[in-house]
Amino acid sequence: MKQLLRNLALALALTSLFACMAVSARAGDDVPRGPVEDAYAITIKTLAAKGKAPPPAWRPPHRDKLMSRSLAALFARDDLYQEESGDMGQIGADPFLNGQDGKIKKLSFDTIPVAAGKATVVANFRSFGKPVAVQFQMLRENGGWRIDDIVNSFEGQRYSIREALSQPYDCGSFMGKPCKR
Repeated sequence: MKQLLRNLALALALTSLFACMAVSARAGDDVPRGPVEDAYAITIKTLAAKGKAPPPAWRPPHRDKLMSRSLAALFARDDLYQEESGDMGQIGADPFLNGQDGKIKKLSFDTIPVAAGKATVVANFRSFGKPVAVQFQMLRENGGWRIDDIVNSFEGQRYSIREALSQPYDCGSFMGKPCKR
């Protein structure tokens, strides 16, 4: 009888542990800023890496967890273009840094509810001593929050990463025109 109770207690403890792990694995997308916080944690690790850096937040394995299906597909198309053409894609800088290089100091987040299932998250930080603000359009999709667009600023002009990635390419299998490498 004691053995049965021990086994039952162990089974309940393991079930609780796995349930907590499943919840914590998804906890980051329960609030609009969760995927943005996760993306910056990845970006900070990438910047700190010595030698071979881990992939940035817009590349696998991260993008499908952090981004809406449609934004992830646009980034995947840009990666395919770069692979097929050997040229740079539509984005010439790290969208999370709003530049080709940077540092992230004094990182903070502001969340602005927009409508049901939509929000804006603004990441504020200092990079090389200058203030940087990156805006994220968030969308509730598949039971969690996802990044649906990234809006950066350059010389006072705002630009949408989604809009840049939506532009046509000169070539590519997805354009029906092979690239000549």
